[in-house]
Amino acid sequence: MSREKADEVLRRQSWMADARGVFDAHWREIAERILPRSDVFRIKRVAGEKHTEKVFDATAGLALERFAAAMESMLTPRTQRWHKLRVPDEGLNEDYEIRGYLDAVTSMLFDARYSPRANFASQANEAYMSLGAFGTGAMFIDDSLGRGIRYRSVHLSELFIAENHQGIVDTVFRKFEMTVRQMAQRFGTDALSEAQRKALETNPDQAFDVIHAVMPRDEMEYGRNDFRGMPWSSCYVNCEGREILDEGGYRAFPYAVGRYVTAPREVYGRSPAMTVLPDIKMLNEMSKTVIRAAHKMVDPPLLLQDDGILQAFDLRPGALNYGGVDEQGRQLVHPLQSGARIDIGDAMLEQRRQVINDAFLVTLFQILVDAPQMTATEAMLRAQEKGALLAPTMGRQQSEFLGPLIEREIDILAAAGVLPPMPQALRDIGGAVDVEYVSPLNRAQRADEGVAILRTLESVIPLAQADPRVMMVFDPEAIARELASINGVPAKVLRSKQQVEDMMAEQQQAAESQALLQAAPIVSRSARDLAQAQSLAGAAPSQVAPGILPI
Repeated sequence: MSREKADEVLRRQSWMADARGVFDAHWREIAERILPRSDVFRIKRVAGEKHTEKVFDATAGLALERFAAAMESMLTPRTQRWHKLRVPDEGLNEDYEIRGYLDAVTSMLFDARYSPRANFASQANEAYMSLGAFGTGAMFIDDSLGRGIRYRSVHLSELFIAENHQGIVDTVFRKFEMTVRQMAQRFGTDALSEAQRKALETNPDQAFDVIHAVMPRDEMEYGRNDFRGMPWSSCYVNCEGREILDEGGYRAFPYAVGRYVTAPREVYGRSPAMTVLPDIKMLNEMSKTVIRAAHKMVDPPLLLQDDGILQAFDLRPGALNYGGVDEQGRQLVHPLQSGARIDIGDAMLEQRRQVINDAFLVTLFQILVDAPQMTATEAMLRAQEKGALLAPTMGRQQSEFLGPLIEREIDILAAAGVLPPMPQALRDIGGAVDVEYVSPLNRAQRADEGVAILRTLESVIPLAQADPRVMMVFDPEAIARELASINGVPAKVLRSKQQVEDMMAEQQQAAESQALLQAAPIVSRSARDLAQAQSLAGAAPSQVAPGILPI
């Protein structure tokens, strides 16, 4: 049975490799000109070999690096929390116990993700580079026993994927090399073939092909606690011995596969580099032409008189060449003036560079940089424009790449037993939790709300001058909190509603106390005057009003 399953995995991987053969050629053409270090599609490179023979202009390569950096800064910035957890029931989101539990789980996720051993930040950058160059980026989220979560970017040359009926990637075959020493460490010596056991003694660094196949389990046995009760089947196949090295399963899909855009009836993504590949190739050819023209202008060919007198010229500095002038001192040798227009070539090169930068969103990310002197409303308008233009492409990464990644991370932490006890109210709804993204991209998408608030306030100020009651329509505290949320102000610098109410109560009490203190001298003076008046009245003779006799 083990041999039959191994043969089935090998056959399917071979079929998947043949099905993506055209993509391999396309990816290699891109790698040669944009990401030379990744030019390993269906070829085996020698370590340290030069890969830049076809690169004459670095614009595309630099634009790709900026694209990856922009994706990280907008989706997964390492300096801030870019997502949080919430429950589908809005009422339960206000529950103090549930809110505290979800905040604790979110903190644990970020602590594990950005642990020095996890290696998330560097591997995410590699996945974004692959996304921009080839249209598909993948990451393997591994549960390293005793070490926590470990992330590994998977090079596209090793990756073979398939979708389910809903267009979701649910099958990943990864064909990669392992040294025989690594295979013995991972699977044990007994799992190796006879030839591999011999190589372990003579050449432990000899590499062999291994396939890791993850797919939905055909017959999941519900109620079992081992891998046969898990929804995802996993097996490692030894290509040399055609045997199963290890078999297991996963509760959550361990590969996060993101695609930039997809074409009809295609599984693999298409990238910005594919869109502007003609421009990239043209830019390289134009650069070569301009370089040759500039070379001729700086070191032009020489025009010589054909009279058999002139000897071969020595063009070294300070060299002496006899016969280069006639008896009257007229120059017999002239440089060839080709009339090349380098400025026209530079203008055409700049046009191609602009198109390439636009495709990799470089120009878009300079929106706020190009005009630093802006009002708050103008800045929000720029952010709104950026969010609208980035939403279709980056939003897909949140659903295809980050969603499965977070689900796998939560599963690993739950299986390790490190999550805090779940509140009973959350248990009652089956522990259902949603991911709410609060990355800079999402804030940019919410900028239109801030623009609406500021524009409305600007519009009603003239009305408020005529009728002060207009400003009573707005809640200043609510406006301040909403603008702070839109602009991404850290929650720790904002006071809670209860703190604001307590401060207002303290201020009111202080104002009342101050009023009493200010009134005290007046009351005291009034009492003194009254006492003096009464004293004087008791010492004076009685007086009566005229015309009225005393009784």
